[in-house]
Amino acid sequence: MRVLITGIAGFVGSALASLLLDEPGLEIHGTIHRHDWRIRAMRGHLHLHKGDLRNPSWVDEMIQEVQPDLLLHLAAWSDVGGSWSQPWVAYELNIHCQLNLLEAVRRFAPKCRVLVVGSNEVYGRVRAEDLPVDEETPFRPNSPYGVSKIAQDMMGYQYWCNYGLPIVRVRSFNNIGPGQADDFVASAFARQIAEIEAGQREAVLQVGNLTAVRDFTDVRDVVAAYWLAAQKGEPGAVYNVGSGQGQSIQAILDILLEMSSADIRVEEDPSRLRPSDVPVMICDNRRLIAATGWQPGIDLRHTLQDVLNGWRLDIQGNRAAPQGVSA
Repeated sequence: MRVLITGIAGFVGSALASLLLDEPGLEIHGTIHRHDWRIRAMRGHLHLHKGDLRNPSWVDEMIQEVQPDLLLHLAAWSDVGGSWSQPWVAYELNIHCQLNLLEAVRRFAPKCRVLVVGSNEVYGRVRAEDLPVDEETPFRPNSPYGVSKIAQDMMGYQYWCNYGLPIVRVRSFNNIGPGQADDFVASAFARQIAEIEAGQREAVLQVGNLTAVRDFTDVRDVVAAYWLAAQKGEPGAVYNVGSGQGQSIQAILDILLEMSSADIRVEEDPSRLRPSDVPVMICDNRRLIAATGWQPGIDLRHTLQDVLNGWRLDIQGNRAAPQGVSA
C-alpha cells in the first residue's frame, strides 16, 4: 500500500512516519516544505517530495506521480496563539493547501482514502454541560485557527458528500511529546527549565494562564489513533482523538518543576495570555474507541520527562531547536 503523509517532517508527521516504518507492506511518501531535521534518520526509508502545497500545479503533479492509496494530511499551521497576529497565514495554509490536495485527489486518485486532521479548537467556547466534548458539540470557535480548522473539517465532509471521496475526519485535542515547538505550553515550560539548568537564562520561568484544563495525549498515541482511524474509520464520519482526561496547565508545570533540581521562580508574562481562552476542554473519545479499539498507552509523566530530556539534549548539544509551522 502506498501511503502519502503531508507535513512528514513536522512534529506529528515525523511521529507518524516513525510508527509506519514498522508496518509491513507500506511504501511511505511524504511532502516537505522547508526543514527535514526530524526525519533525517528515516530518509533512506522514505520517498520525499519537496514543494509548496499552496501551488496547485505542483500538488497535481505530485498526486499523479505518487498515486497514493492512503493520504494522511498533516501539513498545517498549528500555532493557535500565533493565529491572532497572523490570521490570514493560518487561513491560507490550512484551507488553501487542503483544497489543492482534495481537488488533485478527486481528479487523479479518486479511490484514495483521505484522513483530514482537525482540532478540538473547532469547539471553542464549550459550556460546562458540553463536557466531555463529543463530536456533536456545536462549533463555537474563539480563534482564527479554530475557524480555519472548521473550514478544513467541513471541506472534508463536503468532498465526501459531493464526490464520494472516502474521507475520514479526526479532531485532535492537545498533542504533546519530545520535539514539539516551544509555542506549545509543555514544550515552552520544558525549554525554559532546560535553559535555566544550563545557565542560559535567569532562574525565572515565564507562564501564561495556568488555570486552564486541557486534554493532553502523547503524540505517539495520537498518531496510532490516526493510523487506525484512517484504516477503520467510516468515510464521512468524524472522530475525536484525546485521552479523555483533563489536566490543568498548573499541574503540567508542577510535574516539570519536580523533574528539575534548579531553584526556579514562576512569573506571569502578559504576552503569553490569549485574547480569549476556554477554562476546560476534555475529550469524549468513545466513538473512536468503538470504531478502532484505540486506547492511549503512554503516561503523562513519562511524556513530560521525554519532553524535558529532549530540550536538555538540544541545549547541551547546541542543536537547532524545533521552531515554526509543520513542514
